This record gives sequence, C-alpha cells and structure tokens, in this order.
Amino acid sequence: MKILLRSDVKGLGRRGDIVSVSAGHARNFLLPNDLAVVANDGTVVQAEAMRKAQELKAATDRESARNLATSLSTKVITISAKAGNEGRLFGSITSAEIVKAVFDQTGITIDRKQIQLEAPLRALGDHIVAVELFTEVSTNIAVNIVAK
Repeated sequence: MKILLRSDVKGLGRRGDIVSVSAGHARNFLLPNDLAVVANDGTVVQAEAMRKAQELKAATDRESARNLATSLSTKVITISAKAGNEGRLFGSITSAEIVKAVFDQTGITIDRKQIQLEAPLRALGDHIVAVELFTEVSTNIAVNIVAK
C-alpha cells in the first residue's frame, strides 16, 4: 500500500515521502495516528508541495545557523565560578550554564542540547566548546572560566 507521510517516521521516511508499507501497518498505526494518508494523484501533488516547503525552510535555517556560527566563533564567553587554590572548581560548569552565559553576554539563544561537552568543565582557564547549530553547521565557542 502506498502512503504519503505527514510526519517523520523513524525507520520509514521523512515528511512528504511516498513509501510502500503493508496494509496492516498503514491501517493499524500510520493512518489512525495521523502520521500518513493514502497516496493518490492529489496527495502526490501535496507531497511535492510539502517537500519544497521543507527544503526551503531547511535552507533558511541552515543560512541563519551559519550566520550565528560566525558571530559566536569570534566571542569569548566568561563564566565566574568558585574555585580552590589549585584552579579546580567547587562543582562544574555544565552546558546549561554555558547556554545561560552565552545568552547573557551576547543575546544569542541556543539550546543546551546543541553544546557538545564530553564532560562538565571542572578547571579554571580557557576551554574550547563545540556547538552544533544545525546539521553540518557547527562552531567552537571560547569559554573562559575565572574565579569569583
């Protein structure tokens, strides 16, 4: 049975794709959950419109992410935290604190899930933090942690 996906379905396809599935899967899961509609001539035209809109939105999002990446790469984000005599922090700096500092110092809003930290930052000094803003668009942020 050929169906048009109205939403991204893991393991099946993306929104706007026309795929073939078993009649039972379509009838029992995809159609009742409003994830797909039965493909006919009218839905093929609808699929093309959905695909073009999705590509246009992705292109504009990618371009704005590139602009954001260039502006973030030139900034140094300073975070103050309590630290001991040897430069070790009492606690750690997490991605949520980096996001808050980026917003406070630059006015740029990013999601904490976009920050690629292997482990929380636990020492004073300069750190380079990777940020993935969009698919295939990433940058590095310089984070300077200073003692309070």
